[in-house]
Amino acid sequence: VQLQASGGGLVQAGGSLTLSCLASGFTFDKQAIGWFRQAPGKEREVVSCIRSSDGSTDYADSVKGRFTISSDNAKNTVYLQMNSLKPEDTAVYYCAADFRGLCLVYALWGQGTQVTVSS
Repeated sequence: VQLQASGGGLVQAGGSLTLSCLASGFTFDKQAIGWFRQAPGKEREVVSCIRSSDGSTDYADSVKGRFTISSDNAKNTVYLQMNSLKPEDTAVYYCAADFRGLCLVYALWGQGTQVTVSS
C-alpha cells in the first residue's frame, strides 16, 4: 500500500505543472487524497483535498482559482493541476490518503516531488 507523487519540476512564474499521485495496493473509492507542500524553513501546509465519495474538493486560500484537484479512479490517480505559478509556490509537494474519506487525518504519505518556480 503506497502513494507515489510525481510531476514536479522547474517552471517560470506564470507557468503550469501537473502533479500526479498514483495509489497502489488499494482502490481509490472510499478515501480522500490530499496534496500538501512544505517550503524550506516553513511548516507543511495543506493545499487541496478530494473526497472519492462525492468528488468534493477543498483548497487553501492561497491556491484557489489557480490549482485544480481531480481524480481518475480507473487509473487510481489523483492530479493537481497548478496554473499561474508563483515563486511562493516553490516547495516539496506530497500527497496523502485519509482512509476515512474526510480530508482530516492522513495515514499514508507519498515521497514528495519538488516544485520550483523561478521569478
